Amino acid sequence: MKYYLAPHCALKRLEEPCVYDAKQDELYGLDEQAFAYLAVAAELSGADPPEDSGFLSFCLAEGLLLTSPVCVTRPEPVQSPVPSLRYLELQITTRCNLRCHHCYVGDPERTELSLDDLKRVLDEFQAMQGLRLLITGGEPLLHTQFREFNKMLPGYAFRKVLFTNGQVLDDTLLKSLAVDEIQISIDGLEKGHDALRGKGTFRKALDAAERARRTGIPVSVATVVHRQNLDEFEGMSILFSGVGICDWTVDVPTPAGSFLQHPELLVPPEVAGRYLLYGFGGGIHGGGGGFACGLHLASVLASGDVCKCAFYAASPVGTLSGGLTHAWSSIRPVLLDELDCATDGCSVLGECRGGCRYRAERSAPENVPDYRKRCGRDFYKCHSYDIMKSRSRHEVCD
Repeated sequence: MKYYLAPHCALKRLEEPCVYDAKQDELYGLDEQAFAYLAVAAELSGADPPEDSGFLSFCLAEGLLLTSPVCVTRPEPVQSPVPSLRYLELQITTRCNLRCHHCYVGDPERTELSLDDLKRVLDEFQAMQGLRLLITGGEPLLHTQFREFNKMLPGYAFRKVLFTNGQVLDDTLLKSLAVDEIQISIDGLEKGHDALRGKGTFRKALDAAERARRTGIPVSVATVVHRQNLDEFEGMSILFSGVGICDWTVDVPTPAGSFLQHPELLVPPEVAGRYLLYGFGGGIHGGGGGFACGLHLASVLASGDVCKCAFYAASPVGTLSGGLTHAWSSIRPVLLDELDCATDGCSVLGECRGGCRYRAERSAPENVPDYRKRCGRDFYKCHSYDIMKSRSRHEVCD
C-alpha cells in the first residue's frame, strides 16, 4: 500500500523541519528521517510504508497521510529566515463600512493594495515558509477586487484567516470564500457591541457567524474589553460556546486611532486584567523561547509599508517594493532578558513573554528613552497574570 501526504498539509523548514496542517492549524516538528519520508509521500507516486509503524499510525490518526492520491502542487520547502516569519497580517484595504469608536486605524485615506502587490506578498510569504495569513482591513471584503484576490488563495500552502466585522457576509459570498477560518469581531452582547460599532451591528455579526458555521467554515471571535461590555462576558462565554465558535480572543483596545477620541471607553489595567482571562482555543505554534511577544509576526499595510505589527504603522521597517524578506530582516527581536519585568524575577515571564510591546511602549513615562520604552511593562497582562497566580494559590490552599 502507498501513502500520500494530505492535500491540506505542507512541509516547512522553519527553525526545525516541520509539517504544517493548514486545515487544523497544527504544526508538527520532525527529524530529518521523518521529513524525508513525508517528502516522498508528497509526490504523486506516494511512499511505501515506513519502517516505524508507530510513526505511520500517528500520521494516519492525525490526518497527515492518506491512502489515496490527491493531485496537489506544493512549493519546495526551503530554509526560512531565523527567526521565521510565521504569521503575516495583510491589510488589503483601509476601506470600511463602520466607524468603530475603538478602531486603531482611525479614519485614514481610502487606499488598497493592487492585485500585483497582493500576489507578490503571497508569493514571498510562501517562500519564507509562512504558516498563517491574517487578511485584514478596514473591512477586507470591501477591497474593490476582493473576488479576484480570493481566487488566488487556494494556490498557497498556508492557512488563510479572514478578519471581518460580518456586516456584508451573505450566503453567496460565504460559499465562494477560499479561506480556512473567519474571525468576526463581536465586542459584547447587543448593548456592548452596538455601543462600540453602531446600532444593529451585533445582530448582523452574530448572523454572519451562524451562516459561516452552517457552510462548514470554522469561525473565531475577537472581543475587546471596554466600559460598555464588562457585565456581558459571562453571557458571551455561554453564547460563543453554544454556537460552536472555535476560538475566542479577548484583548483591550489599542491606544491609537479613533480610540483616542473616546477615553470614556477605557478600562484601567487593574480592572481589565480579569477579563483577559476569558476566551478559549487558539494560540501560537510554540517556539520563541527567550524572546518577547511578536517574534514571528509582521504586517503589510495597505500603503505598501511593512511593520513589525499593524500598531506600528508610524514606524515601518520596509516597503513591499523593497521586498518582504528584506523588511523582515530589519526587525530586531526583543529578548526577554531586556524587559523591565525580567529584573523583578517574574515567575510567569516565559509564559507571558512580556505582553504587547506596543502597549508597553505607550504606557511608558515620557522621560524614558525610546530604547528603554520597548522594554517596558504591559500592565494589562501583568494584572491578568497576577489574578491567575492568586487563583492558583487559593486552589492550592483549598
